[in-house]
Amino acid sequence: MVTISHKSYWILGICASLALGMVLAVYFGGNVSTVESEALPLNYSRPLEEKLADPQISLIAVGDVMLSRVVGSKIKKYGDYRHPLLKTADLLKSADLTFGNLESPITPGREILTGEMAFRADPEVTEGLTYAGFDVLTLANNHILNFGRQGLEDTFKYLKEAKINFIGVGETAIDANRPLIKEAQGVKFAFLGYSYTDSGSPLVAPMDAVKMEEAVKQAKEQADFVIVTMHDGTEYQFIPNKHQKEFAHQAIEAGAALVIGHHPHVVQTVEEYQGGYIIYSLGNFVFDQMWSQETREGMVAKVIFQKEGITEMKFYPVVIEDYSQPRFAADSESERIVARLDMKLEYETSGQFPNYKFQISNNNQ
Repeated sequence: MVTISHKSYWILGICASLALGMVLAVYFGGNVSTVESEALPLNYSRPLEEKLADPQISLIAVGDVMLSRVVGSKIKKYGDYRHPLLKTADLLKSADLTFGNLESPITPGREILTGEMAFRADPEVTEGLTYAGFDVLTLANNHILNFGRQGLEDTFKYLKEAKINFIGVGETAIDANRPLIKEAQGVKFAFLGYSYTDSGSPLVAPMDAVKMEEAVKQAKEQADFVIVTMHDGTEYQFIPNKHQKEFAHQAIEAGAALVIGHHPHVVQTVEEYQGGYIIYSLGNFVFDQMWSQETREGMVAKVIFQKEGITEMKFYPVVIEDYSQPRFAADSESERIVARLDMKLEYETSGQFPNYKFQISNNNQ
């Protein structure tokens, strides 16, 4: 008779348990322990649906930003490349995405005198643009080629070094018409920029409706929302012209959720069209046109996106001081400026920045 000790029973029990565990592991594909399957890497990013069910993404947009001529002189006077943006930067930085129209190439060169119509900004101005939180700038405008191809290529270089994206221009016509895809809170936005142009250069995306419609449709396949920007309109006129309206309507019809306009140098109307929204002109933001009250005035727009589309818009009127620096408008000034938007707005005083709010019902989507 063979006698088995208690220790042998213990060893046999362990071996049997290990064998059973291996069989179960093979049978169930190795997913024996649900605890181990939840031990995820620290940098693991859960899918969007496991995050906030319906995130609110904020886009802030401003109008014309010109960092040359008298604005450039003021920057040098105060010794601070952030100077033009000091009074508004906190609002601009608060958004998920911040956009503007850069009206001057960034390139080394001579001083630009008062009254000149060729603009040039010092390379160091990117310090101020970064400080204010700009993520995307359109360069599709009538001044970006004021210093030729070299000025444009310098602008590419300095913006890339500052990690600021740009649209509407490129080293080739294909590049100029290519959408920029930006992601915020797991939601993708496609930006496209266009300009009326008298230069005929293929380096700037022209306002060709057929090409724009095709680009919007292709961008829509890559992004949740498409934003089209246009540099167009009649300067110093409060009513958008026929060409602005036609181009903007075509962009919405092609699938854009939002069209943002600039160039008139004054605030123009906002239009709801087929479920999309068109801001025809935000006016000047940083400019030295102090010769009229209207050209001193501009608008900062904050647009809220959710999965169903644009759900809210807020407007912050600004007034330019000292030929260079926008400040938030006083109540008495604001009412006059927002009246040009031709919208029913609710004045909000809560929060850090008083604003005029347009709440969009789901029925409008």
